[in-house]
Amino acid sequence: MYGTIRTSAYEPDPAHGPLVESLHVMRLGEELHTLLTSLHGRIRKQSDHTARLPVRQLNSLLRSMAPGVVATARNAHTAADSPWLYGREPVPSEVVGPLVGTWAAGLLRGHEDDETEDDETREPELEDRLLERLDTVVAHLPPWQAEPVDLTETSVSPGGTAEPARRLFSLLPEWAAHHLAARPCRVLGQDIRFRVVSREGGAELVSWPPQRHEHKRRTWYYSALITLTVHTVPFAERFRVHVATSIRRWATGLEIEPRELRGTTVLLDAPLPWPDGPDRSPRLVENTLAFERSRGRLAWRRHSPALLLPDLDIVRRYPEPVDLFSAPEQWLNGHKGVAAGIVYSPVLGPHSVGSGLMPKERSLLDTWVEEGLRPMLRRVPDLSRVTRKNTPSLLSRPALAGQAATRETLLALSRRSALARALNGAPLDVDLRWQTPETRKALLAELPALIGLAPGRPRDGAEDTWCWQADGIDIRVRTRPAGTLTDALKLSGDRRRPRARRLADAITERCAVASGHIEPAPAGLGVALIEIGGKKRFKDVPDSDPKHALRIACARRGRLTQFITVPDEEEDTLAHRARWTWLDVLRQLGAISPPAHRVGAGIPGDVQYAALWLVRHTRKGPTRCPVRRLVAVRVRPDEGTVHGWNPERAEWVPYHRLLRSLADSSGVDSPITPESDFPKGGRSRSEAEQHGQQEAERQIRALFYQFRERPTLLLADLGNLRQCWPRLRNGTLARDMLGFGADPDQRLAVYGPDLRIVLARDGNGRDEVPEWYAHDGKGKVGFSQGVWGPAQPDNRVFASTTDVPHTATLPKGLMKLIPTTTYPTAPRKTAWNPVYLELTVLGCLSHKALADAGREQEQADSPAEWATLAHQLRFHDDYPPLSRPLPLHLARLAGEYVLPLVPPR
Repeated sequence: MYGTIRTSAYEPDPAHGPLVESLHVMRLGEELHTLLTSLHGRIRKQSDHTARLPVRQLNSLLRSMAPGVVATARNAHTAADSPWLYGREPVPSEVVGPLVGTWAAGLLRGHEDDETEDDETREPELEDRLLERLDTVVAHLPPWQAEPVDLTETSVSPGGTAEPARRLFSLLPEWAAHHLAARPCRVLGQDIRFRVVSREGGAELVSWPPQRHEHKRRTWYYSALITLTVHTVPFAERFRVHVATSIRRWATGLEIEPRELRGTTVLLDAPLPWPDGPDRSPRLVENTLAFERSRGRLAWRRHSPALLLPDLDIVRRYPEPVDLFSAPEQWLNGHKGVAAGIVYSPVLGPHSVGSGLMPKERSLLDTWVEEGLRPMLRRVPDLSRVTRKNTPSLLSRPALAGQAATRETLLALSRRSALARALNGAPLDVDLRWQTPETRKALLAELPALIGLAPGRPRDGAEDTWCWQADGIDIRVRTRPAGTLTDALKLSGDRRRPRARRLADAITERCAVASGHIEPAPAGLGVALIEIGGKKRFKDVPDSDPKHALRIACARRGRLTQFITVPDEEEDTLAHRARWTWLDVLRQLGAISPPAHRVGAGIPGDVQYAALWLVRHTRKGPTRCPVRRLVAVRVRPDEGTVHGWNPERAEWVPYHRLLRSLADSSGVDSPITPESDFPKGGRSRSEAEQHGQQEAERQIRALFYQFRERPTLLLADLGNLRQCWPRLRNGTLARDMLGFGADPDQRLAVYGPDLRIVLARDGNGRDEVPEWYAHDGKGKVGFSQGVWGPAQPDNRVFASTTDVPHTATLPKGLMKLIPTTTYPTAPRKTAWNPVYLELTVLGCLSHKALADAGREQEQADSPAEWATLAHQLRFHDDYPPLSRPLPLHLARLAGEYVLPLVPPR
């Protein structure tokens, strides 16, 4: 068992002092800003944001084609006097000017090619004059100004959280990436060189040229990927630079039709077109390739610099979208000095190279990064265990490892007892709709095995009805063919009507059909178990998958819904999938309770758990209807019950009733949509967000009063809930305090005398938490489960980690970037890395909190114990370690039932 873990995170080294770089800065300047805004305003007369320049493409072009430009500032286009370009040295106007001119001309050309443009609104003479004036302005760009830039510039929030200057979120990763790319990384005696890729809010290092792996008579290509991003940690006195390492795979055999390509990233390696400069940039240029339905062809999306490169360099041939799609391997290997790589994603077909890196390889790359960033940035100190009680009282603990039969008997008994509590004497009616006899047989066999009952028999000789009765439970399963219920939805082809409206009509039609087949559940406790085709069955027609329609229809008949896909021809996991199908049914019924914790006497015996989750759907959501809904779940382990908050009735209802009510579109309150989802003339984005935040905060405050009667641990996901509760942003947090809206912070005790709050945070798709690996200090690395923290007595931020499941175990020392002779097939292995879950004990009964409440005589809480409790809630006998504590897991999955429909007009 490892005693420490190491995070791939770095912070400013106070021994080094401020990291001040002498950079050159260019501002847009009033004349250029006004001219570009005028040009864009003429092009986009109907836009609601005529002052917002679309400079993403221009910035990408400048970073990639202007040697010496380190970074472009975020939101520089909003003000003429804001910094725009950062350079190591002044870049000549002869370089910057043509890039700006080419971009502006490209805007106009794209405007002319727009088929939806009304020619009567065009004023060609005015546009020509604007372009002529632009030629004059870009020939005399604003001057570069030498400016010292502190790359460690920090302010400290009132709560004690260090926050970097806003420009550092993009500038510091760019600086670090270029600094690292200047030297090779040596792995097993071979040098790996990297190129820089700019990304929103960070930077990437991609090894180039790609590595090769031969398999199945093909060559598969992949690269090392290092991502650098800047983040904050609650109450930390320094901000962090997170370094994430992985594998980037390249697609060279596309197994989809062009019309199926909705958008894929293409990295371009192009020579610089300037005669007196360096031959190549240290960057790869990011573009997006997609099928343009309005014109029926593959095309570069508007922000892609590849659209403009032929205008800058008329000598070389750059890949046309059709050419790249048809011959991706040829372009990846380079064609007359130009190379382009399509970044792989599963929709493009299979890939023989597995994803992820093993901990040994990750540690080698991390060491190279550490060497390259010293002495300006130092590694964040290693974290140590704060407890040896890593798991709750699980039946699967090693003490019973050799007693498989006894363990399964105890687990079945536990499930049966939980089911009896959830049913509370009511019968459970299951309507099983099958398509294949194999699935029907597997489901009927797994149910009694799961809850420890004898195999069932048809009731009264009826082959379609099976019953089980024991220990207070009464289950009836009726099996019938699915018939047309599971056919693809038929959407209207009238494109004049919004897609959300056409989808709502198709769902309503299927609900009407289902109402004639699905009977109402007796006593409101019923489940519809439906065998349905997989994603491939419905991929040809978007939105034709009937799952959401069936879920709504069954909820209206008082039934929960669980799906199982039709088995493949070579299916060998059907029994396993059938088991998991029934486990999910038990979860939806609320027949699930966390195992008893092993934290200690510091946790009250009658503690209850609560969790908040914001369900957020945009117009790309399951029903194409944007909505936000707050879900609250309460778990009482001493009672073995799971409830959800019903805001319409202002009461706690059983979890299964919460799910059914969520599926009723009329029960969704306070739908809030982002600006892009409003029709013209609707509320602005700021008004919508303000309304949504006020409503969400009102509901949260009301819920707090439900937690006053007994000790409560409230769990929330930072990345999720701060979308509706902005005061959960790291820079606004304060120990044992809560804030809402513009009101001042209040003591946590105001909302409940025995309330504790733990905030969980994962990567949130943005590397918000660092990658990690365990080590013994002697070169041995791996993974280890536990609760970890720094050696600080007042620490409130902890790390929760789990071990690798046995199904993902791989040989130690596996190397994918430079395969060894021992494991030549290493690139084909998929490396599974356990989630690092950050746990922040925002509120507890600390010494100060007790003193402020006049309760000095009481024993103060240990934050580490409440973090350990949240960590142990990730474990359950029926599941591999969860990515979040069980109450949060239940609240998040409730979002599957939030399925609003666009109301009829």
